Amino acid sequence: MSIAAHRRGARRILTLAVPAVLAGLSALAAAVPALAADAARAQEIVSGKCFICHGADGESSSPVFPRLAGQHSAYIARQLADYKSGRRRSSAMQPMVDDLNAADFAALGAYFAARPTHAHPVEDSDLAAMGRFIFARGNPYSGVAACAGCHGANGHGTETLPRLAGQHAQYTENQLRQFNKRERTNDNAVMHAVAAKLTELEMKAVAAYISGLK
Repeated sequence: MSIAAHRRGARRILTLAVPAVLAGLSALAAAVPALAADAARAQEIVSGKCFICHGADGESSSPVFPRLAGQHSAYIARQLADYKSGRRRSSAMQPMVDDLNAADFAALGAYFAARPTHAHPVEDSDLAAMGRFIFARGNPYSGVAACAGCHGANGHGTETLPRLAGQHAQYTENQLRQFNKRERTNDNAVMHAVAAKLTELEMKAVAAYISGLK
């Protein structure tokens, strides 16, 4: 192929590529203000409501309230929507979400998902050692399924299943009890079957182990 032909080919490629690149840059430029607006809205809601229980960065100081830092954005948004619809019931949370909408839920999900996670010391290492076995392998003698089967070997979960790593042991234990008694009114089908087979010791052990995951 001649040099002239190469040049003509290069010009044709540029003719096709430049508009596509410009369109992509234009779309990106248009998205930036929207993302900034979502972040500002999330910060406004967190500063007005969420920080009271969950902390400004999702690192709640009380084991009664879940740590939200690093939690999957879609999971947070879905839980907030469930609180608003009544699918998940909580006398504390429902008043907090009554005046929020789906866009607010998505913004809050993105906000907390972006917060850094931290390693937390385990209070009882012997108890956590037992929990490690249950988390990774379940209890084959009683039919308890391994937590890692759904939530991952490191407890990081997915967009549809929650991140467990680093969660307050007391909060995890409370949720397992609620699933066991069917007091947790969403996400109940699978988790009830799991929690119903856990003994009191197993609940405490797996919760202790989860609390120390990073």
